[in-house]
Amino acid sequence: MNKTVLWDDGWCFKKTSLGVTLDEALDEKFNAVDIPHDWLIYDTNNLYESSIGWYKKKFSVSKEELCKKLIVRFGAVYMDSTVYVNGRAVCEWKYGYSTFDADITEYVHEGDNEIVVKAVYQCPNTRWYSGAGIIRDVYFMTLEPLHVVPDGTYVRVRKNDDGTWHVKCSVEIENSGHDISAGDVQAGLTLSHAGSSVFTFGRMAGSETAVFESGAKGSVELEITIDKPLIWDIDEPNLYECSVSLKYKDEVQHEESQKIGFCTKEYSPENGFILNGRKVRLNGVCEHHDNGCLGAAFNVNAFRRKLNKLRKMGVNAVRTSHNMPAKEVLELADEMGFLVDCEAFDMWELPKTEFDYARFFVDWADKDVASWIRRDRNHVSVIMWSIGNEIYDTHRDEHGQEITRRLTGYVREHDPECNAPVTIGSNYMPWENAQKCADIVKLAGYNYAEKYYEQHHKEHPDWIIYGSETASTLQSRGIYKFPYEQRILCDDDEQCSSLGNCSTNWGAKNTEYCITMDRDANYSMGQFIWTGFDYIGEPTPYQTKNSYFGQLDTAGFEKDTYYIYQAEWTDYKKAPMVHVLPYWDFSEGEVVDVRVASNAPKVELFLNGRSLGTYDIDHEHGKELLAHYKVEYEPGVVEAVAYDESGSVIARDVKKSFSDAVKLIVTPECTSIKADGRELVYVDISAVDKDGNPVENANNRVHVKVSGAGRLVGMDNGDSTDFDQYKTDSRRMFSGKLLAVIAAKTEPGEIKLEVSAEGMDTVAVSMEALACGKMTGVSAGENISAMDEADADIEIPVRNIRMKVKGSRVLSPDNTQVEIEAELLPHNATYKELIWKVTNDAGVESNGAVIEDGEVSEVPYIVKKVLKAVGDGKHNVRCCTRNGREKISLISQISLTAEGLGMAEFNPYEFVYGTLYTSAEVEPAVGQDRGIVPKGGTYIAFEKVNFGKNGSDEITLPVYELNNKPFPIQIWKGIPGQDGAELVDTVIYDLPSIWATYQEKTYKLPERFKGVCTVSFVADHDINIKGFSFKKYERAYDINYAVDNDGIYGDTYTLGADSITSIGNNVALTYNDMNFTHGMHKITICGRSVLEKNTIHVRFANEEGTENRIAEFIMPHTVESGDGYVEQSFELEDIEGSYSVNLVFLPGCNFDLKWFRFE
Repeated sequence: MNKTVLWDDGWCFKKTSLGVTLDEALDEKFNAVDIPHDWLIYDTNNLYESSIGWYKKKFSVSKEELCKKLIVRFGAVYMDSTVYVNGRAVCEWKYGYSTFDADITEYVHEGDNEIVVKAVYQCPNTRWYSGAGIIRDVYFMTLEPLHVVPDGTYVRVRKNDDGTWHVKCSVEIENSGHDISAGDVQAGLTLSHAGSSVFTFGRMAGSETAVFESGAKGSVELEITIDKPLIWDIDEPNLYECSVSLKYKDEVQHEESQKIGFCTKEYSPENGFILNGRKVRLNGVCEHHDNGCLGAAFNVNAFRRKLNKLRKMGVNAVRTSHNMPAKEVLELADEMGFLVDCEAFDMWELPKTEFDYARFFVDWADKDVASWIRRDRNHVSVIMWSIGNEIYDTHRDEHGQEITRRLTGYVREHDPECNAPVTIGSNYMPWENAQKCADIVKLAGYNYAEKYYEQHHKEHPDWIIYGSETASTLQSRGIYKFPYEQRILCDDDEQCSSLGNCSTNWGAKNTEYCITMDRDANYSMGQFIWTGFDYIGEPTPYQTKNSYFGQLDTAGFEKDTYYIYQAEWTDYKKAPMVHVLPYWDFSEGEVVDVRVASNAPKVELFLNGRSLGTYDIDHEHGKELLAHYKVEYEPGVVEAVAYDESGSVIARDVKKSFSDAVKLIVTPECTSIKADGRELVYVDISAVDKDGNPVENANNRVHVKVSGAGRLVGMDNGDSTDFDQYKTDSRRMFSGKLLAVIAAKTEPGEIKLEVSAEGMDTVAVSMEALACGKMTGVSAGENISAMDEADADIEIPVRNIRMKVKGSRVLSPDNTQVEIEAELLPHNATYKELIWKVTNDAGVESNGAVIEDGEVSEVPYIVKKVLKAVGDGKHNVRCCTRNGREKISLISQISLTAEGLGMAEFNPYEFVYGTLYTSAEVEPAVGQDRGIVPKGGTYIAFEKVNFGKNGSDEITLPVYELNNKPFPIQIWKGIPGQDGAELVDTVIYDLPSIWATYQEKTYKLPERFKGVCTVSFVADHDINIKGFSFKKYERAYDINYAVDNDGIYGDTYTLGADSITSIGNNVALTYNDMNFTHGMHKITICGRSVLEKNTIHVRFANEEGTENRIAEFIMPHTVESGDGYVEQSFELEDIEGSYSVNLVFLPGCNFDLKWFRFE
């Protein structure tokens, strides 16, 4: 009879560079590894290393097995893989996410054999972290000559008009042995649940007299009618065991089973998704495939934890973005009651990265779709087959429609009775070609295009609309950037604000917008927010390690947005909740935005027992779904209280001020696991202060030791900026939390965990690994070894910098400066270096104030500085620390204002960030990396830009946009539409687009900006402008126009627009700050004269004295230029250093000077 066994044990691994051959690889040493395995996750500093992974395994084949069909099934191998057996190539498989079978029947011999798997990882091949290797389970399948084809069972469940249910099962069978009588072949179907079962059997059509030839395939259709089965629903996911058997002459040849469910699914253009006769709105999330510190190596327990946390958030649907999931994902969804948008591809024929699947799509798409649909088509949880995400082919031309039809045909070939419809998730829905593709499938997924719902619903009344990808708000757990009103995308610490004021320019402006836009579209099926959990890769808007999009971080710790969705996606009558943010530890006197989310109809906020007011939340129609308070910080307790309609208290949430951490809190998410080598214990590590209050910004370095029946397999804190290894036993907490992941071994017993941190007592916790029978096919060797104590990092990072203003927070002409004090906490912190800055609310360094040095005291470590205001406005004083790392990792801030000083000037020769704009026709959106996104056709202006005397005509603009077509940018002197404004130039930006990357282009303008003026920009459409800078000409070597002098002495001359004419006796022109760093040996003078000869003295003066040179300017008899000016060069004795230069015209001169330049 057939047999399928887990085959993850006994594998060894070797990584090589690209280009290494099989023979070369086998000559090198291999090391034992656990399967599933991701070879890239072991080095966080090199997560995208181009390399080849080689896996090999010894196995034995008996004489009996040689008479059977032998298949090795790979859940997924990333990517471009080849399977060898005994040195011969068996098969190859290109896509890294789809399941494939290697039929090794003809490649083995009796006794010992060896299988080798080669996986080629070339970077870049995807937009996120893919991992690399045998990332999912491997199975060894032994099949009788007469067998059911792998994934050859196709089940359809439909409800009859009379209320009964019809189950139809097609069984595809194969005869790889000798010819037999088809009449002797019989297939059976059994449905069972809770001890009761029904059975039917059948034979191939026309089999009574037919011969089932060797190598032939056939099928048997089996049908059962069920009365009143238990229904599968998201709240009650009842499942039935569906077993198929295959007999030959009454002897069982093959048996297999899977879970199925009974439910009805309808897709309505007017009412969205209908499950079992009632409308169900999809409260969905997009999920990538990695599991944080475990990487891409799949673990069913890790994914179960994900789903459990998402269920508490109110999630009922998952989109497997952007690839086929592990089979266990759908098994969990069936079991736990999740709806699944099952997705296959992120690209078709047109690539998104150099080495992605587009290389193989044309030749392999049909095979991958077959693998995908055949494996997953019987899962009751699957409600959509998504054939693509953000596919440029659908937008570029009509060929995209051809591919859409082809892929849809592939799906229907293997799911002909439409267990699930086909869809596409598209960010091109505003354009015609993508709409034509949507019209083919009718189930239209919109990526970040909610504003088109209503229009398209009217124009295409037969479309079923839903948000295939929404939100893309950004948040770092426990990081808050004030004030809430300031949209901020990038900051020095490379973190994103969890306050609700950080979002991409393509996504929702905040979480509330995302929720309400979907809620108010009654015809929509719902949405899949981007994302549920953070994932490794795509660290928009930075170049850090993992994403900021999730409602939970990579460690699975909840962010504040988790609770905002929970407030709208759960019922307070079943599970009342309230959540207050932020934590409560700031500098006294700072104004803090406090926000409260709840699923209740009313909330109230208290500060140290004083009510700060109530707020009624309109969950059905309101746009402001959180209560919002401006609170001046004072130590103590902030408490949020939720009330029902009758005014009864139904939930509370409290945040307390805290001091330094003195004790570790170690909390396993479970206390026992099976000793199966696979189950995991997730251990949450946090800290409390001397009063037992959680220290919510603790960042202590923690050391973990695991012994006994468990093994440490990873640590994570969710911090995208932290490149400490995942596979380590020592990491810092981030925002007060740290995760350790412990896996079972294969022997039962006590799991001992010891957790320690500098200055705190070691905490010991015990768990139990329970006996579960003998495990086969499992390897459980990975175990992060404990560091020697001498090698362990011993540090105490700065967790907070408490700042105080020693005077008034309002500065004026009579009081332009104030002392500021910064105290490091804890006092014994390892890192004392501080970085001070004055910024605007967007975190960009401001020109409105300067920091001057003050005193430093050592115990406690307190630094004093003096802030001096030079311009009006709000000035945020920041005190930052790198905490032992290369970049700033912690920012503390206090705010002051200055009045009556006037606007500060910009220096155009330093980079001026877009967020520093002073005026705009329409408020621009926040762009990447402190840039802005002005509304197309409107201006943004920067006033009081001081170009100095010489000025500049060369500007550099870093721009990011996705259209890949040249477009104009107008550059104005002044504000367009106002008196005196001048269009200086219209430049063309034509660099090819690079995703999420500003590219600089430099332009030479037809005239110089000089003095203090306003610079404005107008683009014809929305683009990201990071800012601008002008080239600073070295005055000593630049063209110096006569009129740009710093002083003129004498009374015989006439000032012109760019020249001084009729220069007569004893006139001197002075030009300061001439720094001849490279020396000087020549002067070129552009002038004219009615005299044949003019003597010009060139005098160089500094503190050391004066040196004089002479230039005899002789007019030629003929002049070619129309205005009579000529250029003449004069060799001078060398000069080096910094001088003031005077051009002195002696008696008898009559000279017109336009410009001069030194060389």
